[in-house]
Amino acid sequence: MTATSPAAPAAVSPADARFGAFDAVLYAVTVFGWSTSWIAMKAQVASVPPEASLLWRFLISSSLMWIWVTARGDRMRFPLAAHLGFAGLGFFIFSMNFNLFYHGAKGLPSGLLSVVFSLASVINLLLGWLFFRHRISGRVFFGGMLGFAGVAAMFWPRIAGTDFDTGAAIGLGLCVAGTTFFCTGNMLSSAIQRRGIPVLSATAWGMTWGCVFLFAAIEIRGLPFEFDPSMPYVVSLLWLAIVSSVAAFWAYLTLLGRIGAARAGYSTVMFPVFALAISTVFEDYHWTLPALLGLGLVLAGNLFVLRR
Repeated sequence: MTATSPAAPAAVSPADARFGAFDAVLYAVTVFGWSTSWIAMKAQVASVPPEASLLWRFLISSSLMWIWVTARGDRMRFPLAAHLGFAGLGFFIFSMNFNLFYHGAKGLPSGLLSVVFSLASVINLLLGWLFFRHRISGRVFFGGMLGFAGVAAMFWPRIAGTDFDTGAAIGLGLCVAGTTFFCTGNMLSSAIQRRGIPVLSATAWGMTWGCVFLFAAIEIRGLPFEFDPSMPYVVSLLWLAIVSSVAAFWAYLTLLGRIGAARAGYSTVMFPVFALAISTVFEDYHWTLPALLGLGLVLAGNLFVLRR
């Protein structure tokens, strides 16, 4: 993945691409799939090591993706150079990103996790300039920062009441690293799509490589490869595998190729909003004045990022 000349077509910023009806559907699928994942994740880390839960999740997801690829008749065989990119997707997005967040969550409140991950749109913007020489759109940058500030305001009461000790500092570092890994994987996905490789095929291979890395982590650390047959674990696992992985990642990576990583990454700002809405129904979350102010900032940022 090399930087292109500013005069090359690849250097034209996707910040100016039109956000059409199909993009809106992809955006909605991404936000819905990821906003519902936070509740499901709680049942995944209670009784099974994170690496094992993630391996089960992506074994199911990759199998479904391969069925989808086969049904569509998409290309399945690729040269070694392409597999290096697929392995990068597996490492950065489908294994390390989640693994770092699962472990980082042990020392942090869930609200701070959302705030850290909401920086993805801004990090994507910076990495897009670094790797592809996309111009940094002031409008998109301002919208991303508005969204970040909004998410921080929504979760501030939870964050302010947390004792920030050494464990919390380590957890924060892991989550920042996880977000950076996710964004690096976004750049790889953009490069792969530029080569004309179908999103479904790349995602299927990426998830498969992710399973390889997760299995290696389990073996190296000597962790038990466990499975919890309880109903909450099984239902949450299937939801995460089918909705939050297969559907949401297909939608997100497709959207990334259409409107660019910086704008697609704003979905990481929007899904905490819907996660709080879900929490209002199922967990008796009460909206405060800072939360309502934060919601307004997020929605305002949404207008800056998604419009041309």
